[in-house]
Amino acid sequence: MKTVIHKAESRGFANHGWLQANHSFSFASYFDKEKVQFGALRVLNDDVIAPKMGFGTHPHNNMEIITIPLTGVLKHRDSMHNEWQAVLPGEVQIMSAGTGVEHSEINGSNTEHLRLFQIWVIPDKEQVTPRYDQKNFDDEGRKNKLQTLVSSIDETQEGSLKIHQDALISRIDLDNGETFEYQLKSKNHGVYIMTIFGKHLIIENELNTRDAMGISGTSSFKIETKEDSGLLFIEVPLT
Repeated sequence: MKTVIHKAESRGFANHGWLQANHSFSFASYFDKEKVQFGALRVLNDDVIAPKMGFGTHPHNNMEIITIPLTGVLKHRDSMHNEWQAVLPGEVQIMSAGTGVEHSEINGSNTEHLRLFQIWVIPDKEQVTPRYDQKNFDDEGRKNKLQTLVSSIDETQEGSLKIHQDALISRIDLDNGETFEYQLKSKNHGVYIMTIFGKHLIIENELNTRDAMGISGTSSFKIETKEDSGLLFIEVPLT
């Protein structure tokens, strides 16, 4: 088994005034040669965006982009004719950039900060037709059980959003004192675990809110909670 621990305070941080950005991996002006990517996982940004502010129109290509709002309201507009689509907490948004897409993202509230995770996964197919989707995932669907949010477009797994990569993105909310065993889908995969909130143990390592851990070279591992905890799992091919 191989592990890497990224404590919350070790992340890259950028204060743009309207944007407070935490980078788990090298991004923009933040570079750490030890944190370029985790397999096909290239970006995990933990952003706080001020009311009425956001990212102007900008391009992407050949990347799978997943956005998970935690609080507030995200408004999205793109060159695929989506006009200021609202994405709310509980929902997940995916965008396959493929041959090229332009989009804008703003905080749709005049008063409340927007908090979100943005994830970039390197695709297994390039130059695909750009596509967009979003879906609501009920809180009860992850209460002490794994809730799959995103899976491969080549698989028939129902209920999840689809991207062009053999990846699984899932969430779980565990009560204090619960134990959960995570099963990896393949020995060629690793999983990057982000602690959304709470305190728990993985392989005798204590992780707190926004601490993260990458695990590979094993078929499973156990999680033991010390507080009510929410976890995000990003399982990706390592090569």
